[in-house]
Amino acid sequence: MAADDLEKVITKMDEEVEIAAKTSSVISSIKWLQENEVDLIFSDIQLGDGLCFEIFESLNIITPIIITTAYDNYAIQAFKQNSIDYLLKPIDESELKKALDKYKNLHGKSSEGLYVQDLISSLKTYTGNVYQERFLITLGERIESIPISEVAYIFSEDRYTYLVGKTGRQHIINTNLGELEGRLDPKVFFRINRKYIISYHSIDKMVAYSKSRVKIELTPEAPNAMDVIVSVERSGSFKKWLNQ
Repeated sequence: MAADDLEKVITKMDEEVEIAAKTSSVISSIKWLQENEVDLIFSDIQLGDGLCFEIFESLNIITPIIITTAYDNYAIQAFKQNSIDYLLKPIDESELKKALDKYKNLHGKSSEGLYVQDLISSLKTYTGNVYQERFLITLGERIESIPISEVAYIFSEDRYTYLVGKTGRQHIINTNLGELEGRLDPKVFFRINRKYIISYHSIDKMVAYSKSRVKIELTPEAPNAMDVIVSVERSGSFKKWLNQ
């Protein structure tokens, strides 16, 4: 529905625009972009099966991108891709028009000066990234606050999200992994697959697995070791994360 609404607004602003396709997941987007080319991409951050950054890193996208999202804490990561603007939902039509005008001004120019100025201007708005520092945990009638430094990893199972401390204690938290991913410091935490976000400090051992994947042993030990495998889509980003 959000994509349909965005299409209506865009085509209303510029009748020459042709919407080539609408995709709702990382996998379907990768498949479509492997076989097609476009001049401009509008993308939400959170897709049906992951974050849009997996698409751009997997395909090494050079097409200009305009991010449309409800999350304001991915701006730095977005501009590391080819993002030329970052629009927060609900999208203001005047801001959308400015983004389209920016694309038109940049498109076909040999000089990168205007792009760099716009990039710096946009980054100034979003450099105040504040990552989560504590988790509030309820244990019956008792309440605890766990500092982020004590978190080993977070995983989802049977519609619940579990936080695992360095001591091995598990706590149910009322947040899904998609929401958490943007709230945790990316230098320390990485989402290796749909089920797990791990801390760098929780990694005990890593071994090569099938199809360029990596199997990880965590400390404390994960409930199901076979779930702690870096997905194919994230393996490239994971290795870059380890090497930063």
